[in-house]
Amino acid sequence: MDDHGPLCVGIDPHAGLLEAWGLPDDAEGLRTFGLRVVEAVGGRVAAVKPQAAFFERHGSRGLAALEDVIAAARAAGTLVVVDAKRGDIGSTMAAYAEAFLRDGSPLAGDALTVSPYLGFGALTPAVDLALSSGRGLFVLCLTSNKEGHEVQHARTVADRGTGGGTGEAGASVAATMAAHAASLNADADPLGSIGLVVGATIGDAAATTGTDLAAVNGPLLAPGVGAQGGGAAELAAVFGAARRQVLASSSRGVLRAGPDVGALRAAARLAAAEASAALRRSAA
Repeated sequence: MDDHGPLCVGIDPHAGLLEAWGLPDDAEGLRTFGLRVVEAVGGRVAAVKPQAAFFERHGSRGLAALEDVIAAARAAGTLVVVDAKRGDIGSTMAAYAEAFLRDGSPLAGDALTVSPYLGFGALTPAVDLALSSGRGLFVLCLTSNKEGHEVQHARTVADRGTGGGTGEAGASVAATMAAHAASLNADADPLGSIGLVVGATIGDAAATTGTDLAAVNGPLLAPGVGAQGGGAAELAAVFGAARRQVLASSSRGVLRAGPDVGALRAAARLAAAEASAALRRSAA
């Protein structure tokens, strides 16, 4: 983020974009799409974020294409956030962790998005493997989908101490998840490896749920910048004092400039500059 600006470019090869780029909706189309994005932005942005679901829908060949995109981005020296949003318990969570966080796995990037809604403690296999392998996690916390508040804004009845007892009765679920992440990042400098996913268009949700984003001391992946409406005012309202932790994610805002590599590169450069400016303005 210091070297390239606070932008993560999503790699979301959904059917509409593939058609717009003149590519077939098959594994080869996905591979071409992803590698072209990497060619355009590799070494020029802080991170890329391939969305695993778009590759998984084409089965084993789609996953092979995802492996190629991850490898190309890592070869370009660009951090890779694999957006798979995995979340389960016990040996199943451990297996997901092995797939996406183990050294030598072809699906392992530098970080993985995970869902904590079976309880933060259920993420322990992923937390342990991420930290031991030098990788990170982005934990879903305050998402921008309209249904998210049903779980994330709910108040807890009692704290059972999972993961160190960082929550408290009456706290929002989002605040509890953020507190767990903060406890794992407590000794990190400048930022810890356990980040959160916080939508750029959630308005005052962090304040109303009592979620202290600055205290997390980890990176905040912020989808929704650009095409989904997250601009300077939105970033200021959502993140405030946590602005230096924000990794703004833009997918359609950059990808719609394709398929030309030069146009994609220019769009990413503009998005990075806009995110930097917006996050600076949020200091006011």
